[in-house]
Amino acid sequence: KLTGLALQPVITPELVQGQVHLKCTYNQPSSKMPLQYVVVWSHLSIPGKKEQIQEDTTLESFSYIEMNGVNLRLGDTVFCTVTAFTRDSPEQQSLPEESQGFYAGIKFLPESLQIAEDGKEHVLTILSTVPITCPGHNDSCKITLQLSTKDLASQLLGPPDITLSACQVDLLQAPCSGSSCAAALVTVTAVTDFAVDGNRVSRITAEPVGWRDLLWRAYTPKDVKVTVQDLPTGNCYSFTDPHIITFDGWRYDNYKVGTFLLCRSVLRAFEVHVRQWDCGGHQSATACNCGVAAQ
Repeated sequence: KLTGLALQPVITPELVQGQVHLKCTYNQPSSKMPLQYVVVWSHLSIPGKKEQIQEDTTLESFSYIEMNGVNLRLGDTVFCTVTAFTRDSPEQQSLPEESQGFYAGIKFLPESLQIAEDGKEHVLTILSTVPITCPGHNDSCKITLQLSTKDLASQLLGPPDITLSACQVDLLQAPCSGSSCAAALVTVTAVTDFAVDGNRVSRITAEPVGWRDLLWRAYTPKDVKVTVQDLPTGNCYSFTDPHIITFDGWRYDNYKVGTFLLCRSVLRAFEVHVRQWDCGGHQSATACNCGVAAQ
């Protein structure tokens, strides 16, 4: 056996003659013996089970495999396993070393979200771990993803509990860096629905649109699970002649005639005005609500 070679294979994506390839790179030990390498490519056919798709014997410190959309598709988790042996004595082999799994496709970061009905925006990063190709001279080098939301119990509770800042995002071709070859951002906000409907689970789906390339046409990325924490809604009141109860339960009366600012947000462009008229006549100085305006 050949020992202590530390081949440490790593998979990186690369465009080769306009086509998406994965490259397995490994260390070439400074050995006096001439070495050859057997590189076995495999992917997860079902969770926990690997299926071999290609085997190369090479003198080089790398090996390529094409993502052709047939035996290697977007959405696959890919591995390369490297074994070294001496050319003079093929029976002298190293122990096989396997790379970490490389997920080829669209990734969402984070993969799931837990948010609350508090109006805060949460950033969701959408990235492609493989390069974006340019299928023709007149086509721009991008993938357009159609985003949508759905509630897992929508038949019972109505529309989804979340809203997105965009319905479509473009992943534009860019040099691959780390695990990203193209990225876009979208913000997710929980809908403040004034309903006591408990914690609900919604999903964000993404679907490539208008793409003629076989690799992308048959691909649907995994959904993003979003759990929305239900928060109690504040209430305030103005009623009869008018008695007013504020959000925090403070009570007072306002018997005057005129137009008044009932409430205003200090965080956003939102306010409510109320108009009161005389409804007590000569017997009592009393006013009642006659109109309301909300921005």
